[in-house]
Amino acid sequence: MGEAYRFPLRVVDGLRLERSLRDVLLPGRVVYDDAGHPHTLPRYFYEVPSWEHAMNIQLSPNFALWELIQTDVREAAPLRGFPRFVPCAVTMLALCLERFRDAVGTFVHVAANGGYRSPRHAVNTGTTTHSWGTAVNIYRIGDVQLDDREAIDRYSAMARQTLPGVWTRPFGPNRGQTDDQLHLDFGYVVSVPHGAPADSLGFDAERRAS
Repeated sequence: MGEAYRFPLRVVDGLRLERSLRDVLLPGRVVYDDAGHPHTLPRYFYEVPSWEHAMNIQLSPNFALWELIQTDVREAAPLRGFPRFVPCAVTMLALCLERFRDAVGTFVHVAANGGYRSPRHAVNTGTTTHSWGTAVNIYRIGDVQLDDREAIDRYSAMARQTLPGVWTRPFGPNRGQTDDQLHLDFGYVVSVPHGAPADSLGFDAERRAS
């Protein structure tokens, strides 16, 4: 038998990162959505050592890691360079995108700032599942630009048919709507993969970090 496959990124406990990173990742912090419902932010992350690693790691046959961590200067300063940290649920997001790509039968283009964004990213409004690594904004599918109702409604319907449980933003200019991209949202999923660091800090340490 061959050697077991090992995912090429190290899993880190966000509570053990240096303070500047904890302050922007908010690992394990409970935050509240617009309806007042509590959600626990991811605590475990993949450590991405460099942009070269992000370019070369395929999360699925057609989606590389870099596509889901593209951010600009609106990201919190400690996360603009490397190493960078992305919630472990990003692997599930890539698998869902792969299935969606199979359904549409062509290329799916993820927008800059359209994959993972930290809780301190300036684009965020309120609690967003982008900070869980479980939401994605798509600006083009094949040659179709997603900037009108017909295109957004068409591909939203395809996504809901292909990906049970996915939520898509309705077309419109207001908060909670979209008029220039397709927003796919898989909810507040927290992933703790095999090999995650053992919990030696205890509950009191988690409370102190919040």
